[in-house]
Amino acid sequence: MSVKDNMPIIASNDGVWEGWYRYYNLEGEKTEEHRSRLLCRFLDEETYHQTNYYFWEDGKTEVKDFPTKIDGDKLVFYTHIDGWAAEVKLDTFNRTTMLNWTRHDEPGIYLYEMIQVSDDRKSRSRVWQWFRDGRLFQRTLIDENFVTRDWKSYEGSMEVPDV
Repeated sequence: MSVKDNMPIIASNDGVWEGWYRYYNLEGEKTEEHRSRLLCRFLDEETYHQTNYYFWEDGKTEVKDFPTKIDGDKLVFYTHIDGWAAEVKLDTFNRTTMLNWTRHDEPGIYLYEMIQVSDDRKSRSRVWQWFRDGRLFQRTLIDENFVTRDWKSYEGSMEVPDV
């Protein structure tokens, strides 16, 4: 069975997404924000690779790579984060993906993420809930718009998104 057949919601994310990451403390105060460009790509039937480009107003930039392995009906992260991504089969509207991961450089911290994609697959919203030692300490809200399926033309580009 192909990735598109087995994970159609996740497969529909293939391409370039641009948007904003906004971080909030428990009091609901925004503590940080930055622009983003994500290259989401299925390299073959066994490999999904995501590269995130982050851009701050002060000129700071960061690039993070997230290679995965496809294991049945989930993506498995195995590098600087450990975790998984899977579609929520109970969502009969086929809009929801859930993720869980831990970061190697931040002991005691784990995150849960929910991704909601629009029916036309042109926009999505993501919510990260951050836990330290089992207690929620912050949330990240991410709003993104689909740009193109042609992720190859964006590889390595550090041009700031116009979002």
